[in-house]
Amino acid sequence: MTEITAGELAERLGAVLEGDPSLPLRGVADLEGAREGQLAFAGGPKYYAAAAACGASAVLVPEGADLGATHPALLRTADVGKAFVAACLMFAPKTPERPKGIDPHAWVSPDAKLGKDVSVGPFAVVEAGAEIGDGTVLYPQTYVGHGAVLGKGCLLYPFAMVREHCRLGDRVILHGGAAIGADGFGYDVDARGVRTKIPQLGIVVLEDDVEVGANTTIDRARFGETRVGRGTKIDNLVQIAHNCVIGENSVMCAQSGMAGTCTLGKRVICAGQAGLAGHLKLGDDTVVGAQAGVPKSLPGGQVYLGSPAIPRLEFGKQVAMVNALPKLKEQLKALAKRVAELEAAAERG
Repeated sequence: MTEITAGELAERLGAVLEGDPSLPLRGVADLEGAREGQLAFAGGPKYYAAAAACGASAVLVPEGADLGATHPALLRTADVGKAFVAACLMFAPKTPERPKGIDPHAWVSPDAKLGKDVSVGPFAVVEAGAEIGDGTVLYPQTYVGHGAVLGKGCLLYPFAMVREHCRLGDRVILHGGAAIGADGFGYDVDARGVRTKIPQLGIVVLEDDVEVGANTTIDRARFGETRVGRGTKIDNLVQIAHNCVIGENSVMCAQSGMAGTCTLGKRVICAGQAGLAGHLKLGDDTVVGAQAGVPKSLPGGQVYLGSPAIPRLEFGKQVAMVNALPKLKEQLKALAKRVAELEAAAERG
């Protein structure tokens, strides 16, 4: 178990310490579960009350934060989130370093090219013509196809697959079961409804620092490239169809999906179970909410909700109208009753 004093932690994080610098810290936790000897964090005023009442020995807070209580240690920093990530890495359990080289139970084609300090685990397969960059790690039972190219410092977890001729940049991470370069979903249909497979001749390109979650599928292009931009993070169970292009630093959350030939700008966010129809474009900084359905292109810089997806403010108005329907129904019933009474009185008079 890693133990760091509060003083040492503050120095390594560049934080200002209020409290005992010799206080030992042995881990991190959230505010609700934190105990003595652990570090927690409060990112803003709405968390200060919980931070004041939590059991942590130390709390990371923004500069100028007032918790209204005294902890054994407060670590003040300008960017709490970034500092807490760094702290988590310090306390993370140390995993054994994988041995460099090729495990005797792996199969690497003699026509493949491996850089320095590459690790290929048991039952991994590297086909002919593949190129693996320096420091890349292939965990057991991964697959790299013919002519595929992996950059430096990549990490493929068990059962990740990179199909033939696809290209990965540097520091790309593929979690278990990720399938890069499976055939796009393309068929020709005749008059009887019989489907004939259309060859998918393109590739997938993942640029530097892309991370792909478990059991996510990114299909090869019919022609050309399916491309994921630098720094984009893709969650588990995401489907990206053939010829899609995702701009840099975007986010695709779990169970979201894109039909073929979609183009996403930079810093786009698609929340969980969002669905995009084919051949559409989303502008830079678009946010598509959870379970939203996008049937057409959308300009950037806005949040869209609902199905079909519409701007957030318009969606809120529609929800308010729907919520008002029961009350309107009762008002209509009362009005109808009153009209009937007035009509009856008019007939009598």
